[in-house]
Amino acid sequence: MNAILWSWSLAGLVLLSITDGVMGFDEMHLFNKINGTTVFPKQDDANVLMVGITLVQAAAAKGAVCLDGSVPGYHLYRGYGSGANNWIIQLQGGAWCDSVQNCEYRKKSGYGSSTLMEKVLAFTGILSNKAAENPDFYNWNKVKVRYCDGASFGGDSENKAAQLQFRGKRIFLAVMEDLMEKGMRQAKQALLNGCSAGGLASILRCDDFKSLFPLTTKVKCMSDAGFFLDTVDISGDRTLRRMYSGVVNTQGLQNTLPRTCTNHLDSTSCFFPQNIINQVQTPLYILNSAFDSWQIGNSIAPPSADPSGSWNDCRVSFRCNDAQKKVLEGFRISMLNALKTFVTTRKNGLSITSGWAHCQAERQDSWFPGNSQAGKDKGIAVAVGDWYFERAKKATS
Repeated sequence: MNAILWSWSLAGLVLLSITDGVMGFDEMHLFNKINGTTVFPKQDDANVLMVGITLVQAAAAKGAVCLDGSVPGYHLYRGYGSGANNWIIQLQGGAWCDSVQNCEYRKKSGYGSSTLMEKVLAFTGILSNKAAENPDFYNWNKVKVRYCDGASFGGDSENKAAQLQFRGKRIFLAVMEDLMEKGMRQAKQALLNGCSAGGLASILRCDDFKSLFPLTTKVKCMSDAGFFLDTVDISGDRTLRRMYSGVVNTQGLQNTLPRTCTNHLDSTSCFFPQNIINQVQTPLYILNSAFDSWQIGNSIAPPSADPSGSWNDCRVSFRCNDAQKKVLEGFRISMLNALKTFVTTRKNGLSITSGWAHCQAERQDSWFPGNSQAGKDKGIAVAVGDWYFERAKKATS
């Protein structure tokens, strides 16, 4: 089926059609690592941009280290031409660790140790360097920040007994400092974004990112598949809330989550985007599927809530019966309701798709699949570009 994209922007509500979405690269890789294999997503283009890793050695002195104590890393592609002073920072996704045991397991992978990270990564979608694939941002400086803390770049604590470092917030700041020294300080335009757990991180760190730059720099943020809802699963439990509670308590996030939220809600609630997006001062774009494939399989109908396996087809491949579709439609309505206040702020943008998808900006087939020619509906890349550059505003002024 084709997905439907509802996009709220400066020009109002627009209906767009895009191709089906699928699981994002980082989520797929982490899933395979957990299951004991290393399988990388295939790229359709043999000439896809591959970018090597840079380790931030100076971060160690700041205590800005991965779960195992190794230094953090990122992948940097230099911009050129009109994009030489513009920057895209993408925060890698890859779920969370919600207990000491899970974090100990995680530190034995590239999601907890830079010693085990891939040395090169493919840059596609919003990170592509081809104008035909990424018309607005192709020649910008592009950075993918590796995720190795397990709490959406949110922690600032440690567990000495387990030899675990929960330093996600320090990692973010140390990497940003390193990039500022490499030219980002002169940025005229900057966009912080992330997928999944990185999408949540792009919300949590959005105002921190903005604070790095002078007022003359245009700074905005985008969360891709990071709008995780505090919802009841099919058994009546709150599986994701229980997981988030584990993340918050294991990593001591009570002291790093936004005080504008923790002053009136419990810390676990303040790890859910719906409770913090309206306090973000920096312009923010939410890109999410109303039928997010990760949330269907892990929050709405996780295996623990479905011992009979009746949701297997719906959870794995979006083949859902009428009763299941009704549950998912209720989830879609809850998501839209949670975004009502957010979308009334003119600086913000929103695209909610209806495909079985998770992480759409980093995939070429969903970011800019070639359906944005004259006479065709706009795709995600054009919608995001219209919001970032305020093209709709200029067109109506």
